[in-house]
Amino acid sequence: MTRIVAGESAVPKRKRAIEAALAIGLVFLIAAGAVVASSISRNTAAEASIPAPTPAAELKLGYFGNLTHAPALVGVKQGILARNLGNTKLSTETFNAGPAAIEALNAGAIDAAYIGPNPAINSFVKSEGESVSVIAGAAAGGAQLVVRPEITSAADLKGKTLASPQLGGTQDVALRAWLGSQGYETNVDGSGDVAINPTENAQTLKLFQDGKLDGAWLPEPWASRLVLQAGAKVLVDEKDLWDGSLSGKAGEFPTTILIVNKKFAAAHPDTVRALLRGHVESVAWLNDAPVAEKSSVINDALQESAGAALPADVLDRALQNVVFTVDPLAGTYPKLLEDGVKAGTTKQADITGLFDLRALNEVTGTAERVSAAGLGQD
Repeated sequence: MTRIVAGESAVPKRKRAIEAALAIGLVFLIAAGAVVASSISRNTAAEASIPAPTPAAELKLGYFGNLTHAPALVGVKQGILARNLGNTKLSTETFNAGPAAIEALNAGAIDAAYIGPNPAINSFVKSEGESVSVIAGAAAGGAQLVVRPEITSAADLKGKTLASPQLGGTQDVALRAWLGSQGYETNVDGSGDVAINPTENAQTLKLFQDGKLDGAWLPEPWASRLVLQAGAKVLVDEKDLWDGSLSGKAGEFPTTILIVNKKFAAAHPDTVRALLRGHVESVAWLNDAPVAEKSSVINDALQESAGAALPADVLDRALQNVVFTVDPLAGTYPKLLEDGVKAGTTKQADITGLFDLRALNEVTGTAERVSAAGLGQD
């Protein structure tokens, strides 16, 4: 009989235990690898299912039949916007004032719009930053308070009736803010020390001619039309209220800007860049074209969009009051917001994120970038 010496079987037993543990570990590693591979496969499939941004089949653009919207008027009339959009179809719709255009933009009826800054601010605030982005400036200046000749100072306005294009619009807010600075109370229902009746521009001209309005705060060319066609006088030129401390340019304040629906921009960034290329080209054309050619093209565009061309003297006066620029003058927006709050047409809010000027600066390619003044990306 063979004797088994104590301790002789310990080594083989430990060896077998180690081999078993290694085998079990290998099984776990293989299983874990399968799980990781499956997860990677699922993630890759999910990423592949997210469509890459593509040019839009159609861009629906809104603007007004006003001289302050000349980049849109010229861009459409001269085919500049359509050419830059390439295979993307350009559809257009004209509006009388900003709040109506904002409603259409938020409802998806249009994708981008030339508009005044206050309706854009109001939309951004109401949507908590989800609705629109300001992507460029279009025009600065070109807004005046024009009144009956017998009105010679702010003191003469008590009890009078004035008009603005639309409640909450840029000129409406400017009028209410200025009246407040003169010690007058105004209310959005038309009551107060001075009555403000939001009225379509063409109707304002007629009501003023009929003696049913004492004045109006209007953009061009309507301010010039009341002066030259209805005998009004300028009581306040808005450029005199801006000393340049906010915009860096004395006398300049944003009248018209270009905005885009944020969802559309996220889905079609190439289309937004194409729109901006056309916009920049249109602004450059307005600043470089001979006066006679510029006036002719603008008048033809106004005939198509607003139903009437302008007399030469009206167009000449109006053009002298407007600066065409791609800079939205972002530094003025905190004051514009404050004015809207005081006017009762918007609420106090943080408007950081309102601007996205990255594509504009990419398109212009200039050394001096257009600034978002800390209120977005540039």
